[in-house]
Amino acid sequence: MLNNPKYRVLLYYRFVHIDDPEAFTAEHLQYCKDLGLKGRILIASEGINGTVSGTWEQTEKYMNDMRRNPLFKGMVYKIDEAEGHAFKKMFVRHKKELVTFRYDQPLDPNVKSGKRLSPQDFYEQLQQEDVVVIDGRNDYEYEIGHFRGAIRPEVESFREFPEWIRNNLSQFKDKKVLTYCTGGIRCEKLTGFLMNEGFQDVSQLEGGIVTYGKDPDVQGRLFDGKCYVFDERISVPINRTDEDVVIASCYHCGKPHDRYINCPTCNLQHVCCEECEDAHYRFCSAECRDHAPEDYKYEKMEVPL
Repeated sequence: MLNNPKYRVLLYYRFVHIDDPEAFTAEHLQYCKDLGLKGRILIASEGINGTVSGTWEQTEKYMNDMRRNPLFKGMVYKIDEAEGHAFKKMFVRHKKELVTFRYDQPLDPNVKSGKRLSPQDFYEQLQQEDVVVIDGRNDYEYEIGHFRGAIRPEVESFREFPEWIRNNLSQFKDKKVLTYCTGGIRCEKLTGFLMNEGFQDVSQLEGGIVTYGKDPDVQGRLFDGKCYVFDERISVPINRTDEDVVIASCYHCGKPHDRYINCPTCNLQHVCCEECEDAHYRFCSAECRDHAPEDYKYEKMEVPL
């Protein structure tokens, strides 16, 4: 925990009907800019999904103002302390879906979704025999941290889940299925999809990994590595016990590490230790080094990649 933190990061979502989402998007963007927040918020006719950072006073005012809006009264905020802003700019965008799933049937979490498990219940069920645990995130998120025994999703985007599940997990329809994701929103849609596909016993971790890591009784147990987040922090610790381990490895040297960087040429996000970042100038390969962007500054020398 940080000493005397001046900034906070808020993670939140709510599925609720918004009559004119495009107008609300423009209005909310101006409001956030005037308040001084930075972050990324998606708004659709089905609700809101956001991560914002700001000072304690700014984030407190944001939550209080949102609670005065009947649409968002009771919305849950996951709050992290921070040393500064977790974003460089403020984006509020209108989308067709809060999480892009592109399923051919309606999925309203207020009508159908999996049973919600508290961190304590999820922890207990993780240890039961004959339980299938599905990570509801992308494969690169799984790489640096996941629950022990969870199935790695072979997907690069959330919209790939329907096909991947149909092709790989249909044999588990009669099993007890647990799902989890970063903050809970993807599981709201994923569990509804699983139920539509005939899975009989489906549950989701309420509040996601970030809530699980803050539970004082569970303390993040059975989560190995770090949790990937979509802001400047890249990842955050979850397991607060001596069981915490590093499970990923450097793309170049193979040393245990869990920090992602982006290749300047192809933008590949890859795990890289500090030594290899310096040695390889952040490039993922010799080919990318040879085709570096014109404005990328580095010493053009032969580096074994």
